[in-house]
Amino acid sequence: MKIQVKVKPNSRTEEVSQERDSFIVKVKEPPREGKANQAVIKLLAEHFGVPKSQVRILSGFSSRNKVVEVAGR
Repeated sequence: MKIQVKVKPNSRTEEVSQERDSFIVKVKEPPREGKANQAVIKLLAEHFGVPKSQVRILSGFSSRNKVVEVAGR
């Protein structure tokens, strides 16, 4: 399944919430050196109950708006 994700880096909390047809992912990591992207993958894997290897970013690597694929869902 492909989902639209809006990332909010440097947040105080880490959480996944759904807003209409997209997800908002708040991560504590800064958007540098892929740290925020890795945190997004980790949080989405926990949220959907799949291994991290089943979650990958398809587009938006350097953007706050991303398209993410969650396999096995």
